[in-house]
Amino acid sequence: MKIVFMGTPDYAVSTLEKLIEKGHEVSAVFAQPDKPVGRKHILTPPPVKVCAQKHNIPVYQPNTLKDGTAFNILKEISPDAIVVVAYGKILPKEILEIAPLGCINGHASLLPKYRGSAPIQWAIIKGEKVTGITTMLMDEGIDTGDILEQVEVCIGETETAEELFDRLADISADLMVSTLEKLKNGQLTPKKQPEENASYAPIIKKEMALIDFNKTAEEIYNAVRGFYSWPVAYFFLKNKRVKIISCAKGEKTDKPAGTVIDTKNGLTVACKNGTSIKLLTVQPEGSKAMTSKQMLCGDQVDLGFVIGENNG
Repeated sequence: MKIVFMGTPDYAVSTLEKLIEKGHEVSAVFAQPDKPVGRKHILTPPPVKVCAQKHNIPVYQPNTLKDGTAFNILKEISPDAIVVVAYGKILPKEILEIAPLGCINGHASLLPKYRGSAPIQWAIIKGEKVTGITTMLMDEGIDTGDILEQVEVCIGETETAEELFDRLADISADLMVSTLEKLKNGQLTPKKQPEENASYAPIIKKEMALIDFNKTAEEIYNAVRGFYSWPVAYFFLKNKRVKIISCAKGEKTDKPAGTVIDTKNGLTVACKNGTSIKLLTVQPEGSKAMTSKQMLCGDQVDLGFVIGENNG
């Protein structure tokens, strides 16, 4: 099958590699433009571009899909299908209608739940026990197209967003291969998404990862997992930003939320509804990652200290 692939980050590479491995003719790849990375702002190609170049596949990186240039390229290629995985751009109507089999998107949730940019992170942050992959026929909305296939995936009790990304990337690749084969053979009937269960997973911003100890330990535990490895959950301790790499739910307490209730075995903080959270691995501003016990050796905190008071 002649395919044009659209994707940008690491997550999408698994699907591109799988399509090539299965013998599909990937005639072109579209990816986001190269971006400056790191403190030196070195212009760096996205992972999908690197993968495509390794396989000698032409790569296009338009700043916009709305000026007709991309449409003309795609029209000339005349693909059977356009496969889209984490591309990061909305496809205009004229591009959606180019390929006979349509534009097929691999989305990392059980649609209609968690439409949008960050379904993996938000599924963990919201405490979901099950997520999955959906392949769908794209329309002009944001992840609102008709469902083709779905696979359910259990979320591990300690699994982070980074770990779930890696697992779902491979599952998504396999499902896309299955969907393309069934579409080609007329074995799939697209199904409308039910709107009553729809939810949205907005793009993650750094400020969202600020931990509020007025939430329950369960909510904080999920947030720490969901925000790892970017942007990483954090709080302020004596005006210093401290990232939380890992944590565990602690014992019940009658202390007010934000109160430090244990420093002997590391830093444990009271949370909402009598719960507490034990900070295991942390990274104070300007330092390397360490245990919270190691952090307290260099920056003593008294029992009863309330995090959040006076920017503490």
